[in-house]
Amino acid sequence: MKSALSPSGRPLLAAAVAAVAALAFTPQAAAASFDVNFDCSGDSPVGEQLFTLSQATDVTAPATVAPGAALDVVIDPAPNTIPGEVNGYTVKHVEGLDLKIPIPANSAFVSADLAGGSNLGPNPPTITLDGNVAVLHLDGPIGGGQQFELPTITAHLTAAQSGTIETKLHGTSHDDPGLTFTAVVSSIIGDQPVPSRCFPNPNPVLTTTTIG
Repeated sequence: MKSALSPSGRPLLAAAVAAVAALAFTPQAAAASFDVNFDCSGDSPVGEQLFTLSQATDVTAPATVAPGAALDVVIDPAPNTIPGEVNGYTVKHVEGLDLKIPIPANSAFVSADLAGGSNLGPNPPTITLDGNVAVLHLDGPIGGGQQFELPTITAHLTAAQSGTIETKLHGTSHDDPGLTFTAVVSSIIGDQPVPSRCFPNPNPVLTTTTIG
């Protein structure tokens, strides 16, 4: 037996079909979790100190975006702990931290927001644009052995007309670092500043957004 849809029911059906279609063609956010490993070099009074740091991070961006449309990339670092000791030296605190995030190719920077974060020192973190690189800056100090959490960064971008937008961190070597800071350590000659330069090794693609 066939059933007929009354005229009054047809607008509801049409609205439901339109809603399903809109959901199907709406770009969905793609989220991924990473343990970013930094290869670091510190300039101490007794010579170069090599060490590593790790930062767990969730990164979210849309899987697709229309040409010329707006998109957000969200970088959400997990809580972490400053090492209390490195290569036999007691770390008293870390200060003057800069983390560099390139503006991806095939996109234009609009603005960036910071939210959250904890135990980062008395001054709030800042984010500025240096050329085509966003720089997250913390004055600190963050005590050795202390847990902290970097703020969540939301970068507001505009897509180009074609191609892909890939999120990565900056840095290829100790001479081209993506993370810099000064660690103040205790030694037999007193507290000593150790300027440190780090780069992500490896440096994975964190998100990929297709324009189209």
